[in-house]
Amino acid sequence: MTYHRIRESKWIWHNGEFIPWGEAKVHVMSPAVAFGSSVFEGIRCYRTAQGPAIFRLRDHLRRLEDSCRVYRMQLPYTLDRLAEACVAVVEKNELEECYIRPAVLRGYGPAGMNALQAPIEVYIPCFPWGPYLGENALEKGVDVCVSTWQRAEPNTFPVMAKAAGHYNNAQLMKMEAILNGYAEAIALGPGGLVSEGSGENVFLVRDGVLITPQVDGTWLKGITRDTILVLAREMGIPVREQSVPREMLYTADEVFVTGTAAEVTPVRSIDKIPVGNGEVGPITRKLQSRFLDIVHGRVPDSHGWLTLVMRPAAARR
Repeated sequence: MTYHRIRESKWIWHNGEFIPWGEAKVHVMSPAVAFGSSVFEGIRCYRTAQGPAIFRLRDHLRRLEDSCRVYRMQLPYTLDRLAEACVAVVEKNELEECYIRPAVLRGYGPAGMNALQAPIEVYIPCFPWGPYLGENALEKGVDVCVSTWQRAEPNTFPVMAKAAGHYNNAQLMKMEAILNGYAEAIALGPGGLVSEGSGENVFLVRDGVLITPQVDGTWLKGITRDTILVLAREMGIPVREQSVPREMLYTADEVFVTGTAAEVTPVRSIDKIPVGNGEVGPITRKLQSRFLDIVHGRVPDSHGWLTLVMRPAAARR
């Protein structure tokens, strides 16, 4: 069973200032705590030969802005300012690689469902975080299950917004999977078709074609998912976005999941049915290798996906 206790850093960016980690507190009666009224992003900063580099920072922040818009939260900072803050918090904490978690939340104010007058607060913590699905997950793959919990009907929750409250469903999936001996779960949508993992998008390979569910209002459009689609097309791998029935998971030649936390993690079995021959497939490995080469700066950043963090000279000595 894998646990991910947070390895605390020293500083958190809060509303334009740095505060000590232990002083980042939200009132118990805030809408963020009472109703999960917050939106957030998870962004990885990778170690490269040129120094720490944040992967697809602007794309993550644009999605954060979109999430705020959907939930009628007036974001009090420009994307440029937030990008500067993300770079600054990595610098301030002197980290070579880390996970950055910007959050926009409704703070202490009026009670009840009308949270329009609640103050908007912005926090940006960052902290060291290793492989999400286990130390050997990227190399050897993981065992997953199809969850008994399904994703919500479209127009129930705006799932294309990355909101904290949506993840109660994901927690149920994840805890069920862990207690039953799996590393992760894959959910079906209300129509019985494959949706996503608890925190990942799903890909499968059949006869050399890369397949992933099409947009249907039941899953979050992942930035790592988009990266893999771009890379696959550049590498000449046929790509198809389509409806995916559950049984396609069992008959696929390869399956993998993608996400900022999970990166590109192969799946070796689903509901105890081996995927292909039970080993990491060649297309999965090619895409994973290309992805990791890009994020670690081992190949040219032709897409402008990396934002370098220039640490102070004193910290580099």
